[in-house]
Amino acid sequence: MQSNGLSQPYTRGQALPELLKQRILILDGAMGTMIQQYKLSEADYRGLPASTRFESHPGDIKGNNELLVLTQPQIISKIHEQYLDAGADIIETNTFGATSVAQEDYKMADLAREMNVISAQLARAACEKYSTPDKPRFAAGAIGPTPKTASISPDVNDPGARNVTFDALRASYREQIEGLFEGGVDLFLVETIFDTLNAKAALFALDEFFEETGERLPVMISGTVTDASGRILSGQTVEAFWNSLRHIKPLTFGLNCALGAALMRPYIAELSRICDVAVSCYPNAGLPNPMSDTGFDETPDITSNLVDGFAKDGLVNLVGGCCGTTPDHIRAIANAVAKRKPRPFYRESAELSA
Repeated sequence: MQSNGLSQPYTRGQALPELLKQRILILDGAMGTMIQQYKLSEADYRGLPASTRFESHPGDIKGNNELLVLTQPQIISKIHEQYLDAGADIIETNTFGATSVAQEDYKMADLAREMNVISAQLARAACEKYSTPDKPRFAAGAIGPTPKTASISPDVNDPGARNVTFDALRASYREQIEGLFEGGVDLFLVETIFDTLNAKAALFALDEFFEETGERLPVMISGTVTDASGRILSGQTVEAFWNSLRHIKPLTFGLNCALGAALMRPYIAELSRICDVAVSCYPNAGLPNPMSDTGFDETPDITSNLVDGFAKDGLVNLVGGCCGTTPDHIRAIANAVAKRKPRPFYRESAELSA
């Protein structure tokens, strides 16, 4: 894929590469953390009493956060605006699980495309509300890993078993990509990758979409290191992970989620050393704590100080927050790194000399 190669300029999000060289950009924080604060009931998730569309839908749907763009869009829009007000340059659509593969759990696979279109429209509208000539805002189409893995058996007694195929993932991702594009996203974010093969299905679907439509949008890639071994769940080190996907020529490459900033540092440092693209980092607010209001312990001051340490040492180009982070975390991060210079990256010169 040459989505941002020299001969194929972006058709959306054209300002992003230059902005990443000028300053450290800010991504938003956790959507789920903010939704939890509303303490929504099953009826709320169904949109009752304002709408009866999902009144008779079988099974429990409480917890299907992606559905809220259809049943409680005002909540999603408010969360987007809170992050933009906190200083986010890029906000993510509420589509982490808005694939037909993921929505099968709620018997809502047929709603996946609609969810993506509406979610993108909500994010784009919020960006337009907050954008200024000096500080444009961007909507990133969030593409999650799905609850299934193409590389790992779900049955310890049958190592060869799989509960999803590459083609099924590719088709599901393609539907999501089309919906996000229709809704108006500026870029795509393939995130929280725990299985490189799942990510390749998403990136293959993006490549197909770009080739068939002639569109070229920036692509961000972010994996998640699942334990102190420094590997993603499907077994790769961060160096192997980068080398598996570097041919995509992403706008940014980095890590998010699992470990929190303190434990993530050596892996971000490694990516900063080997990547010839912008490096991203948006960690959890520390390690999980079910007794905390947000499910995580770190306050905005703690998280922002840790992330600022990455920026101070020249490791990152884009930072934000994942699970447990709030607009207060993002505001603190934005204020902390505002005085830092972005990490230099030299992909263009490397391509010219290749």
